[in-house]
Amino acid sequence: MKILSGKNVFDAALDRIRYIFDEFPNVVAGVSGGKDSTVIFELTMRVARERGRLPLTVFWLDQEAEWTSTVETVKRLMYLPDVKPMWLQCPIHMDNAASFVTKFLKCWDPEREADWVHSKDPISIKENTYGTDRFKELFPAIFKKEFPGQKVAVLAGVRAEESPARLMGLTQGPTYKWITWGIKLSDDQYTFYPLYDWSYSDIWHAIHSEKWPYNSIYNYQYRYGVPVNQMRVSNLHHETAVRSLFHLQEIDPALYERLAARLPGVDTAGKMGAENFYAGKLPFMFKDWCEYRDYLIEKLTANDPKWQAQLTKTSKKFDELFASEDDYKQKTASVIVQSILCNDYTGTKIDNYQTQFVGKYLQDRRRGLKWVNDETQQSDDPVSFQWYVNRLRQSGVEEDGRRVYRFQRYKYWITGSTLHREAVAGSRSAPVAGAQQAQRDAQEAVCL
Repeated sequence: MKILSGKNVFDAALDRIRYIFDEFPNVVAGVSGGKDSTVIFELTMRVARERGRLPLTVFWLDQEAEWTSTVETVKRLMYLPDVKPMWLQCPIHMDNAASFVTKFLKCWDPEREADWVHSKDPISIKENTYGTDRFKELFPAIFKKEFPGQKVAVLAGVRAEESPARLMGLTQGPTYKWITWGIKLSDDQYTFYPLYDWSYSDIWHAIHSEKWPYNSIYNYQYRYGVPVNQMRVSNLHHETAVRSLFHLQEIDPALYERLAARLPGVDTAGKMGAENFYAGKLPFMFKDWCEYRDYLIEKLTANDPKWQAQLTKTSKKFDELFASEDDYKQKTASVIVQSILCNDYTGTKIDNYQTQFVGKYLQDRRRGLKWVNDETQQSDDPVSFQWYVNRLRQSGVEEDGRRVYRFQRYKYWITGSTLHREAVAGSRSAPVAGAQQAQRDAQEAVCL
C-alpha cells in the first residue's frame, strides 16, 4: 500500500539526505556509474554544499570488468575538485556466470596485469587490506577499516521498484531510528537508500530536467532495444548481469575482445545469446522441469560436489514443500535450472526467488489456516504447522509454563498436534524488516 505524502520524490530525497547529514559526521556517496548513482551523487553533492561539508567522499568498488563508459563516467566524478575519491581497484573475487570451469574472476590479479580489462588509475586504492576478497563481505569491512570507530552513512541508489524483495525490505521495520530505507553494515555504520520510492521514470526525468551528465552506455542500450526499465550498468559477467554479454560485442567491440581474452566463457556466452544461454522452453526430451533439473545437477555440477550437494538438498526440500501443487514445484525447478545454466555458484538467483516467492507463499499459507475457537490442527496444514514449531524453537519464550511465540497481535503455543493462539490486547511484536522476514520464511522452507 502506498500513501501519498503530497511531496514529490525529488524534494523528499533531498530532505532525507539533509537528515542523514544532520545525523552523521561522515557521509559517503556510493556510485556505480549507473543512472541511480548519478542522481545520488548530484543530490548528495547539493546537500554537501548547503551544509558546508565539502569535499564529499565518493566511493566506487571498481570490479575491473566494467563498461568503458562506466569507467569514464566515474573517473569524471573522482577528479572533481569538491570530491574526495575513494576509488577501490584492489583484488577481489567476482562470480563468473559464463563458465563452469573458471568460477571466478580474480579482479586486479597482480599476476595478470597485462590482461587487465582496463588499467588502474593513479588516485585509486590498490591494495586489499580489508581481510576478505569476497564481494558480499567486503562492504562492511571497507568502511570499518577506513572509518574505524566512526559513525558513517553511505548513500546508494537502490530502489524498491526493482524487486518485490527490495520493496519489502525498504518499507518495513526501522534500520536507524525511524528510517526503514537502509541496512546496518556494522556498529554505527549504515547504507541508506534515499531514492527508494523513485521510479525509473523519476530517475530519467531528474537527469534530463537537471541536465546532469550520465553514462552514455544507456544511449547504446536504448538503440539496441533494451527496455528502459531493464537498462542496467554493472559488472559484466556475474549471474544477474550476464545478459550484457549478449550485446557487448556490438556496443563495445574492443571491450568485448579484452574481456574474452581475460575470462573464459565470455566469448561462448556472447555468441550463444539469450535464446540459447537460458532454457526458455523445456527441452523436448524431458518430461518436466524436475527431470531436467535433476539431469543438470547430475551432469553439470559433478566437478563441484559441494554445489551439487546443496542443489540436491534444495531441490528435495522444495519438492516436499510443493508436493501437492505441481505447478509451483515445476516453476521452482525451472528457477534452479536457470541458476545452474548461468553458473550461479553462490545461489543468488535461488535466494532471490526464495525471498520473492517462497517466503510469500508460506505467509499466504499461514494466513489461510482454518482457526476454530483460536485453534488449528497439524493435519490441516503440516507445512504451516511446522513453521510455528520452528518459530517456537528459535524465538519463543517461556511463559506460564509453556513456550510462546509472539507475532503481530497474537501469541502462539502448541500442545501435541494443536496450535493455539490468543490475542494480545494493545500489543504488537517488534517489527521485522519485510525482506528479512521473507528471507527467514524462505530459509525455513528448506528445513520443513
